[in-house]
Amino acid sequence: MFQSGFVTIMGRPNVGKSTLINQILGEKVSIVSPKPQTTRNNIVGILNDEDYQIVFLDTPGLLNPKNKLDEYMAKSIEASLDGIDIVVYLLDATKPFLDTDIEKIKSYASSKKLILAVNKIDETNFEKLYPKLDKLNKLENITDIIPISAKTGKNVTELVKSILKILPESVAYYPTDLYTDKSERFLVSEIIREKALWYLQQEIPHGIAIEIEQFEQKDKNIQISAVIVCEKDSHKHIIIGKKGEMLKTIGTSARLEIEKLLDTRVNLNLFVKVKKNWRENPRQITNFGYDDDDI
Repeated sequence: MFQSGFVTIMGRPNVGKSTLINQILGEKVSIVSPKPQTTRNNIVGILNDEDYQIVFLDTPGLLNPKNKLDEYMAKSIEASLDGIDIVVYLLDATKPFLDTDIEKIKSYASSKKLILAVNKIDETNFEKLYPKLDKLNKLENITDIIPISAKTGKNVTELVKSILKILPESVAYYPTDLYTDKSERFLVSEIIREKALWYLQQEIPHGIAIEIEQFEQKDKNIQISAVIVCEKDSHKHIIIGKKGEMLKTIGTSARLEIEKLLDTRVNLNLFVKVKKNWRENPRQITNFGYDDDDI
């Protein structure tokens, strides 16, 4: 018997969806930062075994759209439910479960096989967690409720086992040597954006996008030129930093991780451009890889 199917990971921003999918795969396919809306695309991660293939979709955090980019992200969340076998809804153990969470859970449970994963148990204790789990236990049509820590890996194996209990029999949908359907070019752009998210101020990251202008092998190195796009001139100065120090810091951190990804030496050149209000421009949104045709 071979099992295969599609699993969407849903939840509010910053609940740990990307950390979870990276922990499950043992590979970094989805960037992580402490800032909301880090994930913009539906990222596909593929867990392969001789007896099964689980195709995970890491989705943007559930949100109320404020611009055209947010609208794209909202569409991608809804699209992630098409043809899905299982929904894993992720909750934050350190925060109250909102009525909107419960409403979403009831909605998904009425039409999909649903597993609840309560994340960040390493940051709380049983006395605080128990009342929240008791609240979830009263919900109907829930396949399983599993407390986990995506950061440390605690109970993540149990979550995979729970998925396998209800994963259908099928054929492998992807070659079994792949762990993502994303290109190296896409992964490189996301690594650069991740480093910018970590190092820059709170108001800047949501207006950042990455353009890869060059990606080619030269001698024994890979030459990459990328542009960090922002929306304001004042943001450009912050990204570059005094005497170019911030841009250098972002570039060095990104290059080291890109070299691990590609397993080779990399020459990375970063530039900064201003494209005002690009998140409201459908053409620019498409140019940066957020395309309705992919939803």
